[in-house]
Amino acid sequence: MSGDEEARHKERTQKHKAVVDARIAAATQDKGLLLVLTGNGKGKSSSAFGMVARTLGYGRRAAIFQFIKGKEEVGERAFFAAHPGVTWERCGEGFTWETQDRQGDIATARAGWEKAKAALADPAIHLVVLDELTYLLTYRYLALEEILPPILARPPMQHVVVTGRAADEALIEAADTVSAIRDVKHAFRAGVRAQQGIDL
Repeated sequence: MSGDEEARHKERTQKHKAVVDARIAAATQDKGLLLVLTGNGKGKSSSAFGMVARTLGYGRRAAIFQFIKGKEEVGERAFFAAHPGVTWERCGEGFTWETQDRQGDIATARAGWEKAKAALADPAIHLVVLDELTYLLTYRYLALEEILPPILARPPMQHVVVTGRAADEALIEAADTVSAIRDVKHAFRAGVRAQQGIDL
């Protein structure tokens, strides 16, 4: 890098640092966040579980409620369920095309939601993950009027992560942070089955 390039680089990075520092200085509020991870791409649940790891790293408690696909054995459950700081509840019997039992799926989802509501009222739980919750609305297992009030009435410093495709607009509007994960390419469509540690 020439002297001119080095000088331009330093000038750009100094300006960038000033902008970032100003934003950091302006961010003075602490609050429990509602995060919605939606979209057709892979990685929504994995991102939520990363936040579980961060929570545990600070010695705090997390509760995970896995709807719809809850019957599957996944690596995250094998790891986190044994941790004393984690509550992990299976709130589903498997994907709908596997169960083929709408009333049974509704009953299981509703029972899981009752447990989730208790966690949403518990200030000792720092993070609540509602994995695949969006499907309860899409499939009309539960109404938005049943789901949103307990989330919004949670303890002030409790964080909630909702995952799943096609998040309801009301959830998106209520959220502090929303990420829409886009599907560009997936190995499964090329005939590669789900891989342990990556998909399971």
